[in-house]
Formats: sequence, structure tokens, C-alpha cells
Amino acid sequence: MPVTSSGGDGGFDAVLFLSFGGPDGPDDVLPFLQNVTHGRGVPADRLAAVAEHYLHFGGVSPINGLNRDMIASLRTELDARGHCGLPVYFGNRNWHPMVTDAVTEMYDAGHRRILVFPTSAWGGYSGCRQYHEDIEAAVAELGGRRPAAASDPVLLRKLPQYWDHPAMVAAGRDAIMRAAAALPTADEPPRLVCTAHSVPMAADVNSGPAADGGRLYSRQVARAAEMVAHAAGFASYDQVWQSRSGPPQVPWLEPDICDHLESLAGQGIAQVIVYPVGFISDHLEVVWDLDNEAAETARRLGMDYVRAGTVGTDERFIALIADLVDDYLRGAGDLTAMGCGDNGRICRDRCCVPAGRPARD
Repeated sequence: MPVTSSGGDGGFDAVLFLSFGGPDGPDDVLPFLQNVTHGRGVPADRLAAVAEHYLHFGGVSPINGLNRDMIASLRTELDARGHCGLPVYFGNRNWHPMVTDAVTEMYDAGHRRILVFPTSAWGGYSGCRQYHEDIEAAVAELGGRRPAAASDPVLLRKLPQYWDHPAMVAAGRDAIMRAAAALPTADEPPRLVCTAHSVPMAADVNSGPAADGGRLYSRQVARAAEMVAHAAGFASYDQVWQSRSGPPQVPWLEPDICDHLESLAGQGIAQVIVYPVGFISDHLEVVWDLDNEAAETARRLGMDYVRAGTVGTDERFIALIADLVDDYLRGAGDLTAMGCGDNGRICRDRCCVPAGRPARD
């Protein structure tokens, strides 16, 4: 299906809330993980090990329910702003409701100009470019399902990255302060540790414009951690990583959260606040890696440990999404903004390009 261009930024008639997806029950776990790892050659025993993390929680990832809660809150916020007729649809990359089905449903309902909100704030391949690919694939599949789409095309515009939005910083600051209040009184202040999902180092090097030295994702995470830590009153803090996978010989961003807790204990640190700066909601990699593995590591080391909440439940985060939508509804959206594009095709030169793949227009 051909890519369309718009004559202006206004006129959007629906919103697609685009996320990663997660299983809704035990029978979904392995098919979901197979979708996630398709084409990567992940061994069956590794999938089985990860499946046990999901089965520990009854085979249900919290991400779908949390996304639906955010969508309900967003609808309320948009209604309050006078956008009562603007529907919000839900689609996922890896599990139902699939993005391809959501886009077909939207097209059949008459929607032709759609704003796409991704549940990742970041640049880089998995945080941004892969969402462009999801959009592109959904538009292409729509063309196969609905031949009339060739003469009556759809336009999907991905909203810009929002990792440095003031609302993200404010919500993160308050989450950290609430966590700090839950710690017992101590002579020394707690150590703040900010964590985000690790990626292969080769992918991070290739994730940004060459003129900027690449490393778009890790640079954004580092800057976001700095902003929220300073807003919460922490002059010093640590940035670490979690949830790595893949063969051990492939280097990923480090240090790992549990390894870092071992290091802090060796320095005599007695209290730790962990803030998942890289995640907007408590999906499984937060509740397993931080609330189970990291928490157990801290207990073994005799450390007071508290995990700060994610920002997705904060009303300011919902207002952030509504602000982004508002900008484009009013014709003020910036098409040149990092991460913004139509039908999966528009992205800055060398932006979010994974290792081994060519840049696209």
C-alpha cells in the first residue's frame, strides 16, 4: 500500500494505543514468547525458562490490564478537553489485540487519519524504530485485507518520543519520594538506582545519528535518570540495566541491577531505592526482575530495598499523552520531532537504525 502524505497536521480522527503485548493466561505464554523471539533463534530451553517467570504470576502479564486502565483514563481526559468523539483503540506487537487487527478495525469504522501513541518513551531500535515497523506492517496488511485501501488510504502518524517530557520527570520524582518515605529511618541517605531495559551494545551504538556518536537509547536513559534524580533531590545516583537476554558472549549494556546491588553492599550501602526509569508501567520485566530477583538479592545482602512505582498510573502521565494528541489535533504537531513519522516510513537520517540494517527514508 503506498505511503501517503498529509497537507497539514490537523484532521486526525482516532488514536491507536500501541504496545508490546503480554499473555492473558498460561496457554498464551509460549505462543507469546515465540512471537517475541520469532526469527532470533532463541533455544527452546531459554523460552521455557522465561515462561516460568510468567507462570509464576499465573501466566498473566500485567501489561494488558495496565494499558487498558491507561486507555480508559486517556478517554476521560480527552473527553474533558472537548474531544468526546475521538476514539482510542488498543493494539499490540506480540499478542492480542494485535496491531494489524486494530488497524483493520479502525479502517472499517471509517478512520483514515490516526495518531499512534507507543508505550515506549525512547529512541533506538526496540524503543522507536520497531514501532514504526509495526505501523508499516499493519498498513501493508490492511492493503491486503481491504483492496479498497489502495484508493482510499489510511495515514498513521507515530507521536514523538517523550522521555524528557516535564510530566515524566515530575511523576518519576514523586514516585521516588514516596519510595523514600517507605524506608526506615537511617543515619545515611539511601542510594538511588535508576534502571532500564538493557540492549546489546552493538544495537545501542547503531541507534542514533552517526554525527552524534550513536548510543541514542543509552544517552536518553542517562539524561532522563539525571533529570528525575536531581528533581527528587539526589545529587548522586546510579544508572544500571536489567532484563538482558541472549548468549553470554554478546555484550549488553551493563552493569546489571543485581550485580550492582552486590557492589553497593560491598561499599557499605545499607538502603537502596530502585526507580525503573526505562518503563512506563509495571509489566512482567518490572515485577519479576525488580520485585523478585533484585528484591531477593537485597534481602540476602541485608539491605533495605524499595522499588519506586512507574509513571503510567500518574494522572500527569495521562495528561502528557493527551497533550501530544492535542498538539496534532490543533495542527501544531511537529513532524520533524524525533521519532515522529507517517505509516512507519519517516524518521531522521540514521535514527534508530539497528545493527546490520540500512537506514530508511
